[in-house]
Amino acid sequence: MKNIKRFSAITIIGLALIMFTSCNDSSEKFTIGSPTAPVLQDLNFNRLELDAVNTGNPAITLNWQDADYGQQTAINYLIQFSSDDAFTEPITATTVTGQTSITLSVNEVNSAAGSAGLNPFEWKNVYIRVASTLGTQGNEIVSSNTINLEVYPYFNYVFNDYYLVGNATAPDWNNNNNNPALFRDASDSNKYYYTGYFGTGEFKVLEVKGLWQPQWGTNDASSIDVNPGGGTDPGTFPNNNNAIAAAGFYSFSIDFARKTYAFEPFDASGKTSPASLSIEGTSTANVVAMTPLSFDGHIWYSNGVRLTPGNIEFITDTSAKWGADTSFSGVATDGGGPIPVPVEDNYDIWFNDLTGRYILIPLNL
Repeated sequence: MKNIKRFSAITIIGLALIMFTSCNDSSEKFTIGSPTAPVLQDLNFNRLELDAVNTGNPAITLNWQDADYGQQTAINYLIQFSSDDAFTEPITATTVTGQTSITLSVNEVNSAAGSAGLNPFEWKNVYIRVASTLGTQGNEIVSSNTINLEVYPYFNYVFNDYYLVGNATAPDWNNNNNNPALFRDASDSNKYYYTGYFGTGEFKVLEVKGLWQPQWGTNDASSIDVNPGGGTDPGTFPNNNNAIAAAGFYSFSIDFARKTYAFEPFDASGKTSPASLSIEGTSTANVVAMTPLSFDGHIWYSNGVRLTPGNIEFITDTSAKWGADTSFSGVATDGGGPIPVPVEDNYDIWFNDLTGRYILIPLNL
């Protein structure tokens, strides 16, 4: 019995070793030769003005010959744009697998050109190539020849802007009376803020100065409602037609994604405004003076300011320089650096010296 048991154990171990060796056999490996790069065909035109209205229309169709890796395998293709022919900082517009042709929309080309560093509303060359890779890790990358195209991009201003109206605010119930703008959150474009003086009374939020709809308000104590046009107007802030009983400083915040708002007292004691405030920087050839609202001296504005691509800062009478690194809106701090201006246009500019919040609203984009 002992011999039989010993034989069985040895047999089992041998079989296990055979199976292990078989499972780990790597005699057949996936190998490739020196890959041959894809060949990108020339376009039959060399200038492209991008239409800011019909952004979903096709803009360009790219065709190329397959790369060759010496194996029958799916090949990934990266469509890359660059502002220089050396592709110092290539931008990948899109990626396809197993295809040798793709059509990019107006919006896709505009986005890729802008990401590559082309300024809007200027004719400039953009360089295009196709890079091929294998696998999910982007291995064995080889790039095609380069073609170039002179492109006239547009700027796509994707944000909404909102304004106060009501007898608790500076413009009263006038929908086109230099209505103060809400300040948009730089990291969440659905959130807006306004901290300042409110009188006794009520207010609402408008999307377009001079128009009563779309009009935002509330019909309860926490959520917001809208009349987009042709419907019934919502109630007023701060609490469904319940007026502000005591004039003073308050913080109003609103989230258009979550349909919520908050209205709370704000302690402005000890907060002093600069004697003067101006806009300076590479985006403006002249110093632009800002004006405080007579209703609330902490809220400053300057309307119709022509800015070119570059930057600005808010400069106080004591030469303090307030800025930040986010375009269009953000929170400026003393010494925070210049605010980038990506596109030329006329802007309404608002600044709140209580919070440092600013917003630059382009008037023609």
